Amino acid sequence: MRIIGLVAEYNPFHNGHLYQINEIKKIYQDSIIIAVLATSFTQRGEISVLNKWDKTKIALDNGIDIVLELPFVYAVQSSDVFAKGAISILEKLKIDTLVFGTESLSIEKIKQAATFQLNNKEYDKRLKEYLNKGISYPTAANKAIEDLIGVRIDSPNDLLALSYIKQIMLSNKKIEIKNIPRTNNYHSTKIKGNIASATAIRKRFLNGKKIDKLIPYSEKYLYKVAMNNYFPYLKYKILLEDKMIRKYQTVDEGIENRILKNIEFAENYTDLIMKVKTKRYTYNKISRMLLHILIGLTKESVRQLDIDYLRILGFSKKGQEYLNKIKKQITIPIITSYKKNISKILDIELVATKIYSLETDSNLIKREYEKRPIITRYK
Repeated sequence: MRIIGLVAEYNPFHNGHLYQINEIKKIYQDSIIIAVLATSFTQRGEISVLNKWDKTKIALDNGIDIVLELPFVYAVQSSDVFAKGAISILEKLKIDTLVFGTESLSIEKIKQAATFQLNNKEYDKRLKEYLNKGISYPTAANKAIEDLIGVRIDSPNDLLALSYIKQIMLSNKKIEIKNIPRTNNYHSTKIKGNIASATAIRKRFLNGKKIDKLIPYSEKYLYKVAMNNYFPYLKYKILLEDKMIRKYQTVDEGIENRILKNIEFAENYTDLIMKVKTKRYTYNKISRMLLHILIGLTKESVRQLDIDYLRILGFSKKGQEYLNKIKKQITIPIITSYKKNISKILDIELVATKIYSLETDSNLIKREYEKRPIITRYK
């Protein structure tokens, strides 16, 4: 039996995700599929239009066997940190295969780039040269790789794949890597039949257009919410704390001055990002940074943290049987709801849920304490 690992955001879960799951089942007919899920907020600093419990139920109904939470402290970070958290969780669940979507048909060049980044000092030198020119880290890294080995990796899922592969190499675990090429571009707003990117679906949904043919469940589960809803809370916090915002994660190199200069005049969350971003500080980096400020994620709070618990959100009958089989091999606590004095990471997760609930559903806070794993009859 194969133990398959997936890293997902499902913002929202759509027919492309269902296609990926079905492809996995075709390739690995006897398998357990385990998904590590970013919940309230996502890697690019966006809010999820599905809450974690609805995401879990939908994932289980569509073929996932076990769903675990990727904590906020990893979920809303650069691709390397995001991958570190996700792969660490999956390794503890004893996966032997990692499957992910890519824009590329083949991942051989991505593997080549990962090996080069980890093992070549010339890469480090070239990367530093580009960073000194004031460009962003992702752009500098891609330019360095392209210069030295002629491989260009600049599409979103390929960049994440690069981070996943590097993390597996660093862990020295025997995990097979399998990619399933996407049927469309991550940022594409075009719709082909019943397949569209999450970006396109969110845009249509928030603009009041029908998306029922693009998702395998009812639209009623989705929140009509965006980060702009949270701008008043963010603005209040920044104005209140002023220069003290430099204590928050990723607020570095004096960027707080640009934030403070523009916070009074920005019309909304998006407008603030556009006013603050630079060649070095990309839209996504600023988006994550502002979310760190909003949630209160300080540099001190994440220093030397590591995955120290596993939170199970749901499982199928087959998933439950697998968990019972391996639980004695897992050396960190397995939890199903919030508990005090378990982990600093879990405490931060609770805060993230509380902030998320301000513009979605206040009952989500209560569910953090009381919710037990969602169990599906899917086998």
